[in-house]
Amino acid sequence: MAYHPIENYGIIGNMRTTALVGRHGSIDWLCFPHFDSPSVFAAILDDKKGGRFSIAPLGNEVTTKQFYWPDTNVLITRFLSSQGVGEIEDFMPVGGTGPDLFHQLIRRVKVVRGRMTFRLHCDPAFDYARTTHQTHLNSTGAVFSTPALTLGLATTLPLKQAEQGVFAEFTLGRGEHAVCVLREIEAGGCCGATLPDDHAQRVFETTVQFWQDWISHSRYTGRWREMVSRSALALKLMTFEPTGAIVASPTCSLPEEIGGVRNWDYRYTWIRDSAFTLYGLIRIGFTREATAFMEWLDARARNDRPEPGPLQIVYGIDGRTDLSEYTLDHLDGYRGSRPVRIGNGAYAHLQLDIYGELLDSVYLYNKHVNPISYHHWLRVRNSLDWLCENWTREDEGIWEVRGGRRHFVYSKLMCWVAFDRGLRLAQKRSFPADHLKWLSMRDRVYEEIMTKGWDESRGTFVQSYGSDSLDASNLIMPLVHFLSPSDPRMRRMLNAINRPPDEGGLVSDGLVHRYDAATGADGLDGTEGTFNMCSFWLVEALTRMGRTDRPKLDEAQLLFERMLGYANHLGLYAEETGTNGEALGNFPQAFTHLALISAAFNLDRALDEG
Repeated sequence: MAYHPIENYGIIGNMRTTALVGRHGSIDWLCFPHFDSPSVFAAILDDKKGGRFSIAPLGNEVTTKQFYWPDTNVLITRFLSSQGVGEIEDFMPVGGTGPDLFHQLIRRVKVVRGRMTFRLHCDPAFDYARTTHQTHLNSTGAVFSTPALTLGLATTLPLKQAEQGVFAEFTLGRGEHAVCVLREIEAGGCCGATLPDDHAQRVFETTVQFWQDWISHSRYTGRWREMVSRSALALKLMTFEPTGAIVASPTCSLPEEIGGVRNWDYRYTWIRDSAFTLYGLIRIGFTREATAFMEWLDARARNDRPEPGPLQIVYGIDGRTDLSEYTLDHLDGYRGSRPVRIGNGAYAHLQLDIYGELLDSVYLYNKHVNPISYHHWLRVRNSLDWLCENWTREDEGIWEVRGGRRHFVYSKLMCWVAFDRGLRLAQKRSFPADHLKWLSMRDRVYEEIMTKGWDESRGTFVQSYGSDSLDASNLIMPLVHFLSPSDPRMRRMLNAINRPPDEGGLVSDGLVHRYDAATGADGLDGTEGTFNMCSFWLVEALTRMGRTDRPKLDEAQLLFERMLGYANHLGLYAEETGTNGEALGNFPQAFTHLALISAAFNLDRALDEG
C-alpha cells in the first residue's frame, strides 16, 4: 500500500492513547497503551515495516466516505460500490466500567445494502518495528506476543496466519456484522472473548453517550458550533485523563516538509501548548479539564526542582523529565522524510515565554474556574522572583530554534505578561508579593520591547533584537493586552506581516508562515508550510482591530471562513498547511484547534457587537 495524505486520516481514542484511521480503512498509527508508548502500528512512518490493521472491501471500483457519529469521537468509514454499501465503526470504549475498559480498540464491520467482500490484515510491528513478535491462532482469534507487550485480536472471522500477522477474507450481506476487538492481554493468555453483536452494540451506545454528554457541556452557541465542537472533541482526545496532561499531538515525525528533516515527536506535554489549551477550554465551559491540568501543572512545580530555577518546557504525560531524543534509522519516514525521531531534545531548552503563558492561564483559572490556594501562589511567586533575575537572558524561543539562543521579542513579550498577570493576581487576591519589584520589571520589559524589538525602517516588531525578520508570534500582542489593537505600531506591524512572502510579508492567501524558514536562522535545512495556529492569530488580531474599524472585522471573518476550508473532511488540522493545501506536520495538533476555538469565540462576540 502507498502512503496516504496526512489529511486522509481520522482519529479515535480513549484519553489514554489514540489511533489514526485512514479513509482506506487502515489503522496506520497506534501507540499502546499510552500516547508516548512505542508504536504497534506505524505504517504512516514506514509503509513496509511500520505495521497496520487494515479492513477494506475487495475490488477497485469502491468510493469511500468518512465521518464522525454526531457529537462523538466514534469514526465511521463507509465504502460504496455497485455491489453494496459497507461500514466500519471504529472506536475505543469510554464511559463504561471494567478493568480492561481503557485497553481495547473495537472495529465493527457491517453491510447496510447488498453484499460486500472484505479483506482484513492485522500486521503489528511492536516497539516502532524494532521487536519481533510471535503469532498464535486459536478458536477465538489471534495472539501477538512480545516480552514487553501481548495483544489479542478477538473475532469470529476465519483468521489465517501471515508472515507478520494474520489475514482473513469474509463476505457480509445486508444487516450482517463482524466484530474485531484488539486488546492487551496477559502474557501466555488467550485473546479473550469475542463480543457478540448485541454486546458490541451496547458498548457502542455507551461510548456514543459519553461523548455526547461531554460535548453538551460546551457553552459555545455561536456561528461555527460544529467546527468548535469538533475542535473541543479533538482536544479532549489529546488529554491523558489519569494525570490531566495534554499532549501537543498524538503523533511523531510527520514532516513539516516532505522529504525534509523537520520531523519531531509531539506526544508530550508542553507547558505552552497546555496553557493555551486551558484558555480555549475555559472559554467554552470545560472547567473540569482545566482543574485537572492545573493540578498536573502544580505537581510539576512541586516536584521539578528543589531549588528555584527555570521550569522545564515539556514533560512526559506521566510527569517524567527526561525526554532524550533518538532517531529510528530503520524506518523510512513518511514518504521518505527522515530522520524519524522519538523523544524531544527541546526539553533541555530555555524558553522564557512559558512563564507568560503559565501565569496567564493561572490568572484565568483563578478568575473563571476556582481561586488558587496559598501554596499554589507561593510557587507562582517563586517563579516570578526567578524571572526577575533572568528575563534578560537569551533563549530558544517559542519555535524552539536549533540555531542558537537570541533575545526573541515574543519571549520578552511573554515575560511582560508574566509580571502583569502576577501583579493582577496578587492585587485581586491580596496575596503577599514584592509589588514594586515586579512593577519595575514589567515596565522595564515593556520599554525594552518598544525600543529594541521595533524596527523603524521596516515599520514592524521583529523576531529578535537586532534582526530585521518578521515573526507571526508577535501578532499575539493585542490578544494579551500588551498593545491596543488600534495602536499605530500594531497597525504597521499587521500591514508588514499581512503581505505575500515575495513582497516581504508572511501571508499567502490568508495562510500565515510563522517566520521565513528559508533563511536558515532556525538552524535547520529546508522550508516548511504555513502555520495554522498563526493563521488563526491573524484572524484574532484583525478581529480586535475590527471593533473600531469595520473593514478589518469583515476581513477577519473572510480569513476565518477561508481557514475553515483548509480543515480535512472531518474538521481536523495538522500543524501546518502546504503550498497545495495539504496537511503537514503532526496530526491533529492541539495548538491549531485551540486557536480555532479562541478565534471563533472572539469573532462571534465582535460580530454580535456590530
